[in-house]
Amino acid sequence: KLVCKISLFSQAQCCWGVFIILLLGNYWFLPVLYALWLYLDWETPQTGGRRSKWVRNWTVWKYFTDYFPIHLIKTSDLDPSQNYLFGFHPHGILVAGAFGNFCTEYTGFKELFPGFTPYLHILPFWFGCPFFRDYALSTGVVSASKKSVSHVLNNDRGGNVAVIVIGGAEESLDAHPGSLTLSILKRRGFIKMALKYGAHLVPVFSFGENELFKQVANPKGSWLRTLQESLRKIVGFTLPLFHARGIFQYSFGLMPYRKPIHTVVGKPITVTQNLNPTLEEIEQLHQKYLQELSKLFEDHKEKYGIPDHESLLFK
Repeated sequence: KLVCKISLFSQAQCCWGVFIILLLGNYWFLPVLYALWLYLDWETPQTGGRRSKWVRNWTVWKYFTDYFPIHLIKTSDLDPSQNYLFGFHPHGILVAGAFGNFCTEYTGFKELFPGFTPYLHILPFWFGCPFFRDYALSTGVVSASKKSVSHVLNNDRGGNVAVIVIGGAEESLDAHPGSLTLSILKRRGFIKMALKYGAHLVPVFSFGENELFKQVANPKGSWLRTLQESLRKIVGFTLPLFHARGIFQYSFGLMPYRKPIHTVVGKPITVTQNLNPTLEEIEQLHQKYLQELSKLFEDHKEKYGIPDHESLLFK
């Protein structure tokens, strides 16, 4: 039941380990054949992926979503003839809410949003990892590259949802329990993509996402934060030093705490297609998005245990 709590990084490490062991052993031809397959399949994460209904319905994901548990809350109907860009907040440590809601079939996405196909965009880095990439693709995960987001949103029939974790790796460094800090003020790429394809913007806030782990103190200016930010700038991702509980004890371990996650999907912001938006038009839509995200949080915070005096902090 609890196997699914292993982090993406740990799974990727295991896959690399298997690949290297096979390469150095008597079955060296298997990783060689896989490398050829990888070369031929390289563009798949940028062209809609390769989801598997069977994988998305694995029983292990039911245990995963029930563990916290994870809930998906709808606040407004969406038009299946349109494409949408969901801005997911906050990143947290493992983005458990985004994966549970948009990469499995156990929180009711199909029932709440009939006629839609969700695509969770993650760093392209992960798709260079042997074996792991195929497992990830089967859940509906795709690359966060511009080409990939363009492919999802450029669908004339509509019904596609590009789910982007706006704060990215930078925001994960602020994923402490009780933290409401979002890295978004300098992020306008998703705004440009929405304008380019006329995709309606939908703010999504996942209450409880930052409560799953404790993170080693890393205030701005500390040696740890400096090291983490340097790593992010060099390789595109970083490693928060986190801990939570164990399997048979609650004092220390790498399993997340059993805290409920409520992912609230807000009301859509209508976006008119604009192939060449000006900086002013981009900024205007960005400000509108920030206002709607703040409103979504304020309207629901009391219901999910956030004190009335607490508000989102944008940086």
